[in-house]
Amino acid sequence: MGHIIKLNTVLFIIIMLGMEANAQNKIVRNELLDAQFEERTVSKVKVVEIEFPAGQKAPLHKHPCPVIGSIVEGECLVQVEGEPAKVLKAGDAFYEPADTPIIHFDNYSEKEPMKFIAYYLLKDEKDLIELLPKR
Repeated sequence: MGHIIKLNTVLFIIIMLGMEANAQNKIVRNELLDAQFEERTVSKVKVVEIEFPAGQKAPLHKHPCPVIGSIVEGECLVQVEGEPAKVLKAGDAFYEPADTPIIHFDNYSEKEPMKFIAYYLLKDEKDLIELLPKR
């Protein structure tokens, strides 16, 4: 009888491991961003959720550090200096290189708000943004 209990326990463990492995096989990974930037020491990551009301446009600006993020809701018109403008939708990721002017980071809708999450890859920087004079 002791062997039957042990055999049932072993079968139960095998079934559970099989179910767990099967569940892990259903994980789907979608690459959202592959950003290349200069080698940099990062000692702190600041994560900020930012909301823009309908029609809000960001002023011309730059960041002292690389910024990566994703659009949570709404649509955003993004243009980094030297690159074409593009419209990002909820779920899309973005990259803003350090010390590079950001020409557009605007809520693309005049009717709906836009929300995004930004990850600032900091070393010793105190400020997250520098506003630039209009061109």
